[in-house]
Amino acid sequence: MSRMRYILFTVIAVMASAVSASRPADTMTGIFNDRIRSLQIRPEGARFGPPIILLDSPDRIRIDFDHLAEDREYFRYSLTHCTATWQPSGLVDSEFIDGFNEGTIDNFDYSQATTTHYVHYSLTIPNEQTKPLISGNYLLKIYPEDAPDSTVVQCRFMVSEQTAPVAADVSPRTDVDFNNSHQQVSVIVDTERAAVDDPFNDLLVVVQQNGRLDNEVAVRQPLRVAGTKAIFEHLRPLIFDAGNEYRRFEIVSTEYPGMGVDDIGYASPYYHFRLAEDQSRAGEPYLYDSTQHGGFVIREYNSSDSDTEADYGVVHFSLDYPETPGLMIFLDGDMVQRRFDPASQMFFNNATGRYERALLLKQGAYNYQYLAVPPDARRGYTSVIEGDKYQTVNDYLVKVYHRRRGERYDRLIGVGTTVSDH
Repeated sequence: MSRMRYILFTVIAVMASAVSASRPADTMTGIFNDRIRSLQIRPEGARFGPPIILLDSPDRIRIDFDHLAEDREYFRYSLTHCTATWQPSGLVDSEFIDGFNEGTIDNFDYSQATTTHYVHYSLTIPNEQTKPLISGNYLLKIYPEDAPDSTVVQCRFMVSEQTAPVAADVSPRTDVDFNNSHQQVSVIVDTERAAVDDPFNDLLVVVQQNGRLDNEVAVRQPLRVAGTKAIFEHLRPLIFDAGNEYRRFEIVSTEYPGMGVDDIGYASPYYHFRLAEDQSRAGEPYLYDSTQHGGFVIREYNSSDSDTEADYGVVHFSLDYPETPGLMIFLDGDMVQRRFDPASQMFFNNATGRYERALLLKQGAYNYQYLAVPPDARRGYTSVIEGDKYQTVNDYLVKVYHRRRGERYDRLIGVGTTVSDH
């Protein structure tokens, strides 16, 4: 290789490395292996709820997933402590973990009497191997024992100190409209026990709607401070599109169609569940429904243990909506880990004149909605297909982060929730 070519090659390699280093790490909850399915992350003992536990308490996070296989795979896991914006904080293991930052997933069981064979795994944190020492954001990575660099699952959870009580409220009477298409969140953070020197500049308040990450917002400065209370109200970022109630379907039986299912068939090796054709609700009146805001529950109606006795089937979604070039339409819900990727994208079928998607899902009850994503956008919009109805019951999660002077990590000092009224 000539000296000039060597220099050019070196420059290109350095530039590529710099670009890669500047690109934010992908820390979203996700599945990176087609044989991994039905990932759930939640507080132990709770069917629903954000994956948050209290520091130095008996609380535990539970992670469940299936591996479509005949026999057990030896999986291991490790933790990474992250900043408030979910990038690695750079702490060494001993600064945030009591014990070993690598453990084995030993709790597993084989599927029983199912057409699709799988192994069900579960893991709880903290456990006898690993215990978080500090509050903040944590990313758990799962990988095969013989391939530690091949992450098959990663999931987020949080540990809170709860030293800063959070009071939150939501109203359809917003600074942009009145009982129309938006909801406005207000937050009060009591910093008396949290050792916050400057509430105007030292807090980061993150608000999430229905578990969505694409429209999550973060605000740093309160409107005002009264004593030890930082008051975040009448702030434009805290105005959310109201959206609509999530759609629902149930595939709890292979013998009869459940809610939202038109018909059931079998084509080896899977059952096929064809859902009723969905229509746009943007121009329709609001209709109340009680949902789990995008969550799902694994359930087989006649089993004693759905974790191992529920079967898998292909669920066929169809949306009657005209083809819109340049506008991407995605399914949203925990069943697709809230990601905008090919696995959750609806594609237009010219033969049927509909947007369609097929997903391999475990039997249970599911919530979902359709989000429209414009070109180059990083968030989805409910207005296009679902509509924005001010009466919609939305679940808002508020997280408050604080980095003390001289510290190298973001503490999670308070968590609160509020639900809008219908």
